[in-house]
Amino acid sequence: MDNIIYFIKSTLASEIASSGFPLIYKGEMNHQIMRSFAFMANRKISDMDVPTSIRKRVFHIMIECLQNITKHSDDYDEKERQIGNGLFVVGREKDSFFIVTGNLIRNDKMAPLEERLISLNNASPTELKSLFLQQMIGGELTEKGGAGLGLIDIARKSKRKLYYHFVPYENNRHFFILAVTIPIEIDEDDNDENL
Repeated sequence: MDNIIYFIKSTLASEIASSGFPLIYKGEMNHQIMRSFAFMANRKISDMDVPTSIRKRVFHIMIECLQNITKHSDDYDEKERQIGNGLFVVGREKDSFFIVTGNLIRNDKMAPLEERLISLNNASPTELKSLFLQQMIGGELTEKGGAGLGLIDIARKSKRKLYYHFVPYENNRHFFILAVTIPIEIDEDDNDENL
């Protein structure tokens, strides 16, 4: 995993440093850290000259991504307690914001997760909205408290395909990287933020 961190710090950080808005965090993701990081990022985004609807969208996706790490990271301490370690990067390019997350997942979760991501990337905006509503109404809570809405919502709000990659880590786990791009443009759907 250190080579992944090196890539993020060297390549990605140098590319986004010119924007003046690189926030990179690697470590335990708990509720307090998540809130602090979200507050910092939201404050920086609020200072930028971007429409309010875009700021809200970026913040919403950022929270969903952070929650995905806290709920789904398969990283445990010596007492086998989930510690939710992960990697989180948020920044801005010329015409878009981006969010990159990374966390360990068990190998048996890879195929269903990739299948879900492929399905979401192939869905139209109308299909994503329908999937979201179906999951909201009929989705069952998992043992970790999720209802399966997070990735659907991220795909809907970003309006772009989700980039992902699985990096081998050890025999039974991979490091899952998810990258989300949020364009800085307003369209007619920006008023439909309640669903």
